[in-house]
Amino acid sequence: MVPPADFRSYYGRPIVKAPVWHHDIAAYLFTGGLAAGSALLAAGGDATARPALRRAGRLTALGALGASTYFLIHDLGRPERFANMLRVAKPTSPMSMGTWILTAFGAAAGVSAVAEAAPLLPPRGVPGLARRVLPSVGAAGQYGAAVLAPALATYTAVLLADTATPSWHEAYPDLPFVFAGSALASGAGVGLLAAPGDRTNPARRMAVCGAAMELYGAHRIETGMGILSEPYRQGRAGRLLKAGRLLTAAGAAGALLGRRSRVVSALSGLSLLAASVATRFGIFDGGIASAQDPKYTVVPQRERLARRAATEPSP
Repeated sequence: MVPPADFRSYYGRPIVKAPVWHHDIAAYLFTGGLAAGSALLAAGGDATARPALRRAGRLTALGALGASTYFLIHDLGRPERFANMLRVAKPTSPMSMGTWILTAFGAAAGVSAVAEAAPLLPPRGVPGLARRVLPSVGAAGQYGAAVLAPALATYTAVLLADTATPSWHEAYPDLPFVFAGSALASGAGVGLLAAPGDRTNPARRMAVCGAAMELYGAHRIETGMGILSEPYRQGRAGRLLKAGRLLTAAGAAGALLGRRSRVVSALSGLSLLAASVATRFGIFDGGIASAQDPKYTVVPQRERLARRAATEPSP
């Protein structure tokens, strides 16, 4: 009798090598999405003459981008590795394209954030000239950052799905929805925290739209991939993603119902930000778990072979 297969590779090692990334990358996923969502919030606030939203979005976009760059460089180990990635542009590499997107977005977001200091400058001389010019330059940078924001929010989803990690790779159709929705919701959370309740309509619309996209994508990932959905429902990843769903739903509900209450709006904003953190860390942990257990490589392979054999004509 042949003993049952125990899904082990040579010498008991996993079949797929787990990514060497640490939770710096999970934090990088969150802060990059927050920067993208905040840039869209700033553009919406500026377009609708809501300076509180514009200011909060611009400053948060720059701060989140700085944190995102720090987490990425810290995980790389040596700062020069980030600079070396700018020596070439490789369209087939999500990491290469992401580096260029991050750099271009940073320049645009930096200019728009600096422009918020224009009213503090003296009205005469060179500072006075800067005071007059900065608002226009800042607006150009702000809308430039908003144009790049969708790419910044979703390229990390492509980056994860491009790996051999089973539960990331299989989720390639839905990860961009999760990451884009999470970015919108976190940016909306900043707006709900920063502006008075009667000036947050763009943020409320962002919250509902982002929550819908995130919950749709997360539901498909957690239920629609067969055995490869298991790592997203179990262990630490399962707990984080469940918390993310509850917080996202609560934040969206508060955004809709709390128009007249600054306290409810602020709590909704905090809920959406916490949901984005939980979702990004949950997706990260679920992928790592799928690489560590060989069955998530072997079982889908056997299922694909069985389907192929069933459709091939008999000799």
